[in-house]
Amino acid sequence: MKRFMMIMFLISGMQLSILSFANAREPDAIIDIWPGRAPGETTRETGRPLPRRPSENPPATRVKNITRPQLHVFQPPAEKRNGTAVLIFPGGGYSYVVTDKEGSEAAEWLNQLGITALVVHYRTKQQKTPTPQTNQKLPPFSERPLQDGQRALSLVRKRAKEWGIKPDQIGVIGFSAGGQAASLVTTRFKDRSYKPQDKVDDVSCRPDFSLLIYPWRLLDEKTGKLNEVITVSKKTPPTFLAHAHNDSATPLSSIQFYTALKQNGVGAELHIYETGGHGYGMRPVENSNVDTFPSRAEDWLRQRALIPSRKH
Repeated sequence: MKRFMMIMFLISGMQLSILSFANAREPDAIIDIWPGRAPGETTRETGRPLPRRPSENPPATRVKNITRPQLHVFQPPAEKRNGTAVLIFPGGGYSYVVTDKEGSEAAEWLNQLGITALVVHYRTKQQKTPTPQTNQKLPPFSERPLQDGQRALSLVRKRAKEWGIKPDQIGVIGFSAGGQAASLVTTRFKDRSYKPQDKVDDVSCRPDFSLLIYPWRLLDEKTGKLNEVITVSKKTPPTFLAHAHNDSATPLSSIQFYTALKQNGVGAELHIYETGGHGYGMRPVENSNVDTFPSRAEDWLRQRALIPSRKH
């Protein structure tokens, strides 16, 4: 009888977990990143969700064909806000944006810490006539997400007072391809990747801190070294990195990024978990403790006074 009750308890817990993912919270606001069409675009499409994958439980939402990038704003309760903000760059190989598993679910976690979270629905690969990159040295298909990220940082900083944000406490977090985009935003803040549009672009697009979670393809495939466009310097913001040893998107990306930060005297923290694979977002992985990375990130944020210390 006890064994039966335990099984029923576990099944009930799984059902509640699945239900919580299925009933994800809607954003408090949706903001266009660009005043009109984004650079080089001929359309303004917010994207189309792909069919859910039957093998996923709980499922994840993937949105493709985005040409009108937007910020989905998630605010913690007013009495809990601490002035810190984080822009979230979901993964998806630039073909789509994983809006919940690596987006709104991360926003819920950040909101619990009193952080204003903004999910970046950046532009994805064009299926028919891709716009050629202006900077051919950038990783393939990364220029448009970089443009959207730089513009988004400036926009959030410009509107910081409106959202109760401290303009010197704005960071980024990126997962997978979103981690690559976030790493470019983190390191290429001196050079705008687009022609300035308005007064928003007069505002700095440098993040104050960065969290890169299993970032994708930071290395030059020919040399095995950090890609030359990821220009780590003494002015690069402090960075937290997490990766799995058995990730097919090699953790050497994170190790070499961390090494560059160390060599430049930039504050950094690196966690390599033996198991966990790739693409887990905020969700647990069987036979792995990789889902503890948010706790490690919280400790790092506390050490940097970006969230309040725990009450004893």
